[in-house]
Formats: sequence, C-alpha cells, structure tokens
Amino acid sequence: MTTATAPTPLDAARARLQSALSARHADGPGEGGPPAPYVVPLGAADVLGFGHPDPYAGTRPAATVQLTSRAVLIGPWGGGPDAAVCGQCLAMRWQRLRSRSEREALELGHEPQGAVDWPVLTEYAVDAVWATYSAVFTGPRSTPGAPGPEGPTGSAPSAGPEARTGPEGAAATPADRALPQVTRVDLVTLATATFPLLPEPLCPACVHEVPDTAEAARMTLAPTPKPDPGTYRLRTLDSYPLPTAALANPVCGALGSDIWINPTSTTTAPVAGTHFVRGYAGLNDVTWSGQANRYATSRTLAHLEGLERYAGTHRRRGTTPVLDSYRNLTGQALNPADCGFYTPRTYATDPLVSPFDPDRPIPWVWGHSLRDDAPILVPARLAHYSAGVDADNFVFECSNGCATGGSLEEAILFGLLELVERDAFLLAWYGRARLTEIDLTGATAPAVRSMLDRAALHGYDVHAFDTRMDLAVPVVTALAVRRDGGPGTLSFSAAAGFDPSDTVEAALSEVLTYIPHLPYQVAERRAELEDMERDFTKVRHLKDHAQLYGLPSMARHAAEYLEPAAVLPMAEAFADWEPLRPRTGDLLDDLRLLRDGLTGAGYDVIAVDQTTPEQHRMGLHTVSTVVPGLLPLDFGWSRQRALHMPRLRTAPRAAGRRADDLPEAEIKAVPHPFP
Repeated sequence: MTTATAPTPLDAARARLQSALSARHADGPGEGGPPAPYVVPLGAADVLGFGHPDPYAGTRPAATVQLTSRAVLIGPWGGGPDAAVCGQCLAMRWQRLRSRSEREALELGHEPQGAVDWPVLTEYAVDAVWATYSAVFTGPRSTPGAPGPEGPTGSAPSAGPEARTGPEGAAATPADRALPQVTRVDLVTLATATFPLLPEPLCPACVHEVPDTAEAARMTLAPTPKPDPGTYRLRTLDSYPLPTAALANPVCGALGSDIWINPTSTTTAPVAGTHFVRGYAGLNDVTWSGQANRYATSRTLAHLEGLERYAGTHRRRGTTPVLDSYRNLTGQALNPADCGFYTPRTYATDPLVSPFDPDRPIPWVWGHSLRDDAPILVPARLAHYSAGVDADNFVFECSNGCATGGSLEEAILFGLLELVERDAFLLAWYGRARLTEIDLTGATAPAVRSMLDRAALHGYDVHAFDTRMDLAVPVVTALAVRRDGGPGTLSFSAAAGFDPSDTVEAALSEVLTYIPHLPYQVAERRAELEDMERDFTKVRHLKDHAQLYGLPSMARHAAEYLEPAAVLPMAEAFADWEPLRPRTGDLLDDLRLLRDGLTGAGYDVIAVDQTTPEQHRMGLHTVSTVVPGLLPLDFGWSRQRALHMPRLRTAPRAAGRRADDLPEAEIKAVPHPFP
C-alpha cells in the first residue's frame, strides 16, 4: 500500500507483520478458520483529524490487526449485533489515551522519529500474535458483530472478557461482555489482555453526521414518578448498566486508561480518573471523581461524572452545528452578552480570548427554552466547554450547569440546581453577605456526625451556612476552618437541593474530601500562593482559587463567614422552604417549581441535550442548562464575568438583604474560593 508521506519504521514493520500473518493464514484450515488478517500501523499518524492526514484512513475501519510501537491490537471481535464498531473506532479511542507528549507530536503535525527497525518482530512474537488472532476469530461466534466470542477452549485468550481491570481488580460487568472486544499482545513480554470497546460516536466510518435542527432539539417534558416524594434521583446508582471496563482501560477506555483509589484519605473514600481532551486552549487534563464513604459507591459516582464530562466537553451526537453570525440569527438565538463577557482589558491582554463579534459566524447548537417551550440556538462554546473554534473564543466556559440523570427531567433539575448553587455562592462572596449559620452541634444524622468527627481528627471545625439569596431553593455553603490557623486554613464547598438535610450532607462531604490534602498543597506552593496574594492577576487556574485560601493571611477576606449573622437549627433555618417544597411524587413538579422560580425572577431557562450514544445504551441523559443572567462561575481573576453583571448588584436588594442596589465600592474585589 502506498502512503501520502514517507514510510515510517512502523510502516515497514506493518508490512513484515502483514506478510507473516498472511502466510500463516494461507497455511491454515481455510474454510472454518479465521478471516484473512488485515494489518495497519497505529501511532505514526494522527487518526483524530488534527495533524497530518492518516494515510490508512480509507482502510483502517476494516483493520483486524493494528500494530503499535510496543504491542499488537487484535480486533474488534465479538459483541452484540447492535454494537457497530470498527478499526477506526479502536484507533480513535487508543490515541486519546496516549501521553501528552505523544498526542502533541501526533496532533500538531510533527514527523515521527524512531529506530529504523522498530518494533522488532521475532518469529515467536508473530507466532503469539497469530495464535491469539486465530483463537479470537475462530468459530461461528467469533466474527465481528456476532455475540460473545469464544475461542476453541471456550474462553478468550489469557485475560479475556473476564479480565480484571482497575486498581481494585474490578471484574468486567455484563454490559462489558456484551460489547466488542480488543486483545492486546505485548511484543516484549507476549502478555495478552482483552478489553471491551465502546463504539466511537465521532467515527467517520460508522457515523454519518446530519445537520442539527430545531425540531430535533424540542423537548417534551413528561410526568416522572419518583421512588418516594422525598427522593430526587429516579434510580439507585448500581442500577445503571455501566460497562466499567470499557470506560477505563489502557487500550480503548472511553474515559481514560485507569481509575484509582486514594487509600491515604481519612475523611472520604475518593476514586478518580483522568484523560486529555483537546479544546480551544490545547490539551486539557479532565479529571473525574467520586467522593463517598465507600470505594464502590465512589467508583460508580466517578464513572457517572466521567460520562457527564465526556458528553459536556464536545458534542458527540453525530450532528453538525449551525454556523452563522448572531446578527443573522437574532430572534432565534441566545444573546451571548446575557451570559456575561470579560472586561475590555482582558480581551486586550489575554491572547486566548477575543471580543464577541455579532457579525462573525460562529458554531451554534440547538437547545430548548423551558420558559417559552420553544427551540433556541445557543453558542456551542456555552454548551460544550472544550468545543469551539478561534472565531468564537469570547469566553472560557466550564461545566457549569451540566448534569446527568435517569431522564431528561432529572438531568435538567440537577443542572439547574448547580447553576443556582454557584450563583448564590458568588452573590454571597462578592456581595459580602452576612449569612445564617446552620447549627450542626445537635445534628442527629449519623453521616453528619461522622463527618464532623473525622474533620475534628484533622484539626478542623466545619460550618454550614444558609446561602439562599432571592431564589427559594436551599443552597448550603460548607466551610472547614483549621483550628490552629496553619496552612490549609480555610476550605469551601457548596451544594443545592430540595432536601435541606441532604444538601447539608452533600456540602460537608465535598469539603471533607479537600482538607486532608490542602495543608500539603499549600506548603508545596506557598511562595507561589503568596505571590498571588500580592497580585491577584496571577490567580489563573481552578486550583489557585481554593488553595489561595489555605494561606492563613487570606482568612481576613472571609470575615463574613467567620462572623455569621445568626446561628439557627436546620429546621428553623429552612422553615420557610418546607411549605413550598413539592411532595407529589412527580419529579416534574419539582422541576416546574425551580423553572418557575427562575422565570419569575426574569430569566430564561434553557436546556441543551448533550446525551451521547454510549449514555443512551446505559439509560442515562446529560444536559447543559443555561440561565442567562445568573452569575457564572469562572476561574482566573482576569476572567470573572460575575463582577460585571447586573445581577451582582440587584440580587441582594431582591433578596431583601439591603434597600438599594449593591454599590461598586462594596463589591468584594477578591478572588472567590470555590474549589
């Protein structure tokens, strides 16, 4: 086969392996034996479409063997009839798991360098590859697209579909075993391992994109029965058929190469994973995690958060966005100005952003206005926070308002709750609000008592505050205060929800995750953080905001929290909320209450469906909710939209906290501590 670029060592090795496997296939049993192998190299060209074109793009989908510099990947093989997957799917998922340096080299167009005769293909290595290939592709149940491959001995080679993955030895689930599989043969050790492969929703060979349309975005919300009136999640965590081995494995994991626990944490049982996502600012490290009191629960929460971020970073629905200018779309599109812009100085000095131009074509996606019950176009940059092109780099959005649930109604509800939580936190912080502290000393819930005790063992007192402003839904800020005033002095978190007790517990659980590590993080970066304290413009990243308040000297900026307006028992603090709280057993009533509270305050309520094909298979829905005018959470001191939005000035008056709008002189011009 000829290629558009000069052959690489991997191309030469590919030719040798193809010849050797073809010879063995010719000497095989013929009818009833495995199909003829087709080998392509993997790792010498960009298969994601960022760098040099892949010379094997036209034939890679049909590949059954892909040769990398270290291993041979055999497959996809097996899987149910509805799991359409190909060699291109495998290649795309494999490349996303490479290291930062390897991805940058592949995707920025650098020419590959390496030994002339690498990888070395010994006869015994080729024999191992052929034996594995024959085993997985032999028999009526082992052809691609057929259910459940089994080799001659009734099992997959070595570490087959039952292979144990992850730091805790988590076995593949039934959902994993229903998927196509990929077997990796290590060319150095000859070790084999098999991993399930999810179809790739952006695969050009499997998916034919169609235009995004208003009609397809229209949402019809329906009655949604809850397990009981006081429960807001429709299903238990363990009821979702999550293919955990397909989500995290080193060959083709959809969310990353691994998932790990943190056994050193003495407050919660954290589980986390990470992967790189290429966005408008280059490769970003996207971390997903779960923090509960059991590692099994945390692992499920981590997978669900990973899926939410997978859906939120890029559009993966097989549709192309609308490309046009705001001026041409006026009347059917959200005005980006309603969501806030940066200051002119930021646009003049920050090379990664530029002012919004209403005459410049940018990508838009269709969402649905719950206020107007009508489709509406939303800038892609506001709906997918790693998406975008140079033309629409007017703002850096994050995962604000993105949520996953067992139905659209559940996902929208929790997305809106997150927006309300962060809006309230910023209003309280920048507006210097004196909050009511919730008295936790008499807490009877075992989970709350346990968390307070664990924090105390670390030398922290934990407080909770009623952070509601002009919206009725409970919002709670948690604050951990180090008793001796040492490094890691303050740590914040927040939560919003319909049940005050659950909301307090959620806020406390999150803040407890941070306090075991915060003192060490501050000690490692102390000089850097002290430099930020002297010059807030050096606060640039997410971690900077939270770690800055680990400095003892920064506690002076949190005086309103350390000197609350009042201290009330939980029942008394939220007594005015309980009569408003729906207890009908229908989640749609809860969503309507929240929607009506927002629209009654003068805001539109928009939902953009982000649900990916993978999530549909699992019974999950993910949305991005947008409420133009609420204060957005931003990171980096020069990128704070909230400081310049009307709501920061008017909401304290609307909440009855003052008789006039908040004057400029009283705004707390200090970076927020939201983690």
